[in-house]
This record gives sequence, C-alpha cells and structure tokens, in this order.
Amino acid sequence: MERALGSDPDESPAAKLAKLRTQFAGALSDEESLFLLADLLSVPLDPGCPRAELSAQQRKEKMLAVLLAQGLNLAAEMPVLVIFEDVHWSDPTSLELLNLGIEHVTQARMLFVITCRPEFVPPWPERPHITTLALKRLNKRDSSALAQRVAGHNLLPGAVTAEILTRADGVPLFITELTKGLLESGFLREGQGRYVLTRPLPTATIPTTLRGLFLARLDRLGPAKELAQTGAAIGREFSYDLLSRVVTLPREQLDIALVHLMQAELLARRELEQQAVYVFTHALVRDAAYAGLLRDRRIPLHAAIAHAHEESWQGVVETQPETLARHLTEAQHFDRAASYWLKAGRLAEQRSALIEAIAHLQAGLAAVSELPAGAGRDRLELDLQLALGPCMIATQGPAAKAAVATFSRARELCAGARRSA
Repeated sequence: MERALGSDPDESPAAKLAKLRTQFAGALSDEESLFLLADLLSVPLDPGCPRAELSAQQRKEKMLAVLLAQGLNLAAEMPVLVIFEDVHWSDPTSLELLNLGIEHVTQARMLFVITCRPEFVPPWPERPHITTLALKRLNKRDSSALAQRVAGHNLLPGAVTAEILTRADGVPLFITELTKGLLESGFLREGQGRYVLTRPLPTATIPTTLRGLFLARLDRLGPAKELAQTGAAIGREFSYDLLSRVVTLPREQLDIALVHLMQAELLARRELEQQAVYVFTHALVRDAAYAGLLRDRRIPLHAAIAHAHEESWQGVVETQPETLARHLTEAQHFDRAASYWLKAGRLAEQRSALIEAIAHLQAGLAAVSELPAGAGRDRLELDLQLALGPCMIATQGPAAKAAVATFSRARELCAGARRSA
C-alpha cells in the first residue's frame, strides 16, 4: 500500500491522509474507513478526528471490506492477477482477507494463484470456481531433463544422472540443488559437449537433505558464507543499507560477496523503494545459513541488527516493532525486547489483528520471565497482561480460562505493587 501511494517518510500525516483519500476514493464508504486505513499504515490522526465506536471485530470487518472493495474496483478497470506464495506461512488476518477475496472473486476479472505445502488445510470451502492442482514428484524422464537443463549444454555422465535421480526422488528443488552442488564440487570437468568425472563420485559424502546441500554450497563460497549468515540473521530478505551497517566488510568486498551469492543463485536482487533489496531464493537457503551460525556469534549479531534499525530506520521502529522485538529477544536483551513486544501487541490490536496481538504479547511475557525479579519486571508484566486481557476477551469470551487467568495475574501484580509502595 505504501509503495502504491508513493509515500515519503518525511511527508506530514496530513499529506499521507490526503493520498489515502485519493487512492482509495472508490472504496471508502465513510470517514471511519479512511481512519482505519490510516491506522493500518500507522499514520497519526488529529486527536479531534471523530471516531466511530466500533468493537475490534467490527473494525477488522470494515478494514477488510475496504481492501476488498479496492481490489474489486481495480479489477473493474483491468484484469488483475493476485499471487499468494507459501500461504501456509500466512498470518491469520491476511488469510482472512484472502478468504474474503476468494469468496467474491466470481464478481470480478480476478485470478488468485495460491501456492502452499500439502499439509496446509484451506479455510475456504470447496467451490466450483476453485481448482486445486497437486504438484506431484517428477518422473525419471522429467527429473533427468531438469538435471540436464541445470547442467547446460554439456551432457552429464550417466552415473551422475543416476545418482541425482536416486537421491532426489523426483523433488524438483532437490534435483536442481543437487545438480548445482555436483557441478560446483570439482568432481566434474567440461569435455567436448559433455562433463567428465575427474575421479569416482564420493557418494558417501553427498548430502542427503536439502539443508545439507545448501550448507555444502555455502561452505564452498568462502567469505560469502559469512555474509549469507548475516543476511539470514536479518531475515528472508534484507536491504543493502541495513546489511552494510551490520557487517564489518569493506564495501568492495561486500559487493563481491553479494555477486558470488547471486551467481550461485542463493540470493536474488530487486529494487524496492529506490534501494537494493536481497532475497534468499528459498526459505531453506536462509534456514541453512542461519543454522550454521554459532550461538556466540548469533547473539551480538542480532544486537547489532536491532541497533541499526533503531539508529537509522525509525519507520520500522514505529510500524514494525515486532521486528526489533525478535532481534532483541535473540540478542537476550529481554527488557527492551519485552517493551517492543508490548508496542507490537498494542499496534496489532489497534489494527484489529487480535490473533497476532496475542502472539506478540505472549512473546513479551516470555521475555519478561527471563528478567530478574523486581518492581521493573512486575510493571512491565502488568502492562503486558493488561494489554493481553481485552484481546483474550474479544477472541475467546470473558469467561474463557485464558482471559480469567490474564486478569487474575494482573490483579496479583497490582496487589504486589501496592504492598511494596
């Protein structure tokens, strides 16, 4: 939404609100709809703005209705393709919006393409306009063709192809990565239109899992591996600016390492909001790189990432406090982590994303539990419990055990504060 609006971090709230009003003119049913969009983008409103008295559920329903209307209006102007990748990782509120879109897609020129793992259970019922396509393992002919395509114009030796087919068992990603790994291993050299084995294939040392394959490929990249691990600590994607503030490499070496990772097809680059952003080509690449980080290095790295966010990206601090909370938790700065989890919970509750709010606040309570006993810890826990209670009531009801336990604990903390006063 911010990219569509062309938002500038230095713009005044009034200017951002005016852009929202123009961009969503056809989708806004009233002023409250506009204010909800402002809440979603953390645009501060004038305290004098008249706000409707809506429950959290009503706010969420109204917000989703605006977003759906915007999509339908766009589809009235041109055909729209909507792609949701890896929907099994979706947050609950985004999934609710997707469900709403699928329900209304028959009214517009829209096509939803959704990818997910087999274990994902769609929350939407089967309908005539929904087609499910199960992607099965490749047969031997297609597996061999894929391996050869990765190898390029030089034919692979029969023994190598057979080893790939046996180990990959028809999984496309495994075939691709195993072929790349073998080409990089030094066991093959280019001949006249074919690859030739330089020595017998050491089958016992070939990784048997995708994570193992990615780790082996990262190990062969030398200094670029450390850079990949730093990027993995930031997340599935990271900006060049943030990476350069965290790593200790000179810019020239940093650029060379990034090129090596892209040539190995472990990273992809795209331009976003006039800055370079790098994305791991698969979540498993990121997981493999992060798994190789020793704990002694992981803790200060997350602390450095959090510090860089706080120093240079105030927008992230204000709109994505859960990002800092996660890094500070990993850095074992539990007091500051809990404060950011509290901020993230309140912000999610303000956006009517109650399931997400509960998750943030519970993460904050987990961080508080790591702090030494004292008045400061009790005050922070009380704030978290008081923020959590209304979310529990809204999602589970006032008589739910979780809601009762939350307010009971808050009362204990209040009683303790009075005794110590």
